[in-house]
Amino acid sequence: MIVISETLAKELVSVEDAISAVETCFVAMARGDARNYPVVREVVGYADAVYGVKAGADVSAPFLGLKAGGYWPNNLSKGLTNHQSSTLLFDPETGRASALVSANYLTGIRTGAASAIATRWLSRQDASILGIIGTGGQSAYQLRATAAVRDLKRVHAWDPSAENLKRFGEVVESLGLEYRPETDRPAVVGAADILITVTPSQSALVERDWVRPGTHISAMGADTKGKQELDPQLVAASAIFYDEAAQALSIGECQHAHSQGLIGKSDLRAAIGAVIGGMDEGRRSQDEITLFDGTGVALQDLVVADLAVRRAKESGRGETVDF
Repeated sequence: MIVISETLAKELVSVEDAISAVETCFVAMARGDARNYPVVREVVGYADAVYGVKAGADVSAPFLGLKAGGYWPNNLSKGLTNHQSSTLLFDPETGRASALVSANYLTGIRTGAASAIATRWLSRQDASILGIIGTGGQSAYQLRATAAVRDLKRVHAWDPSAENLKRFGEVVESLGLEYRPETDRPAVVGAADILITVTPSQSALVERDWVRPGTHISAMGADTKGKQELDPQLVAASAIFYDEAAQALSIGECQHAHSQGLIGKSDLRAAIGAVIGGMDEGRRSQDEITLFDGTGVALQDLVVADLAVRRAKESGRGETVDF
C-alpha cells in the first residue's frame, strides 16, 4: 500500500489538475461508466462532530474506493482544520487496499474544481465579476479555480466575520484582482456575473430579486439535509444543473424548493457531465440564470486521489508500507 501525506498531496495535484480530472469524472458519470454509492452521514454524538463515508467506482479508469471523515467544529482551537478526511483506494482487480491518501487539501481543490467546471460550461463567456458569499476555508479554493476558467477582473465578497473577509482579500489581491468586501449580501449578488455560495447556512442568504439576469450561480454549501443558501423561489426560477440528481433533491440546495413543491426531478435540466459530454444543453440564452447544485460526490474525491497516487508512483514518492 502507498501512503500519501497532506504535504505530498499538495505537491502532486494542482487546482488545474483537479479541474481536468473532475471534468473527466463528471463525463464518466453521465455516460454510466462511474457510479457513486449511497452516502453514510451521521451526527457522531461526540465533540459535536459530523462523520460521513462516500464511496464509488469508475470502471472506465478504473478506480474504486471511499472517503471517510467529516466536520469537527472545535478543531481550530487545536490548530487543526475543522474538516478532516482520508481516502482509501482499492485495487479494482483484486479488492485489496492499495492506497491511503490524506484528503483535506484534495477535498478543497475538488470542490473548487466542481464549481469552476460549472462556471466554465454554464456562465456567460464574458463573465468577469465574481461574487462570493462566505469567505471561510473553502473560499480560496473557489477563487483560484474560478480564476483558472474565467478572466476575472473584480471580486465582491460577504462574510459575517471581518477576519475572514480580510484573509480572503489577501488571496484576491495576490492574484492581482480588485477586491471589494461588502457589508451586505445584496451588494455582492447584484454585482456578480458569477456567484458562489459556500457557507454552512441553514437559511436562505440570497433572495430571488437580488440576482441579475444572466448570472451563473454555483451553490456549494448545501450537502446535508437542512442546509440552505438560496431562496427557493430563486432555485425554481433558474436553469438547474447538478452533480448527482438524487443528492441535489434530498440534501442539496434543491431540497427546499423540492419539498415546497416548486420543482420536481423533471425540472432539473441536466447533469453537468452530460453538458460537458455534449449529451444535454447548457445555457440557452444570455439572460438565463443558471444554477449548479454542487452537493459533492465520492467520485470527485476518488479521481483526485487516484491522480495523486499515479503521480506519486511515477515520481517514486510516497511511503510504501506492507499491509
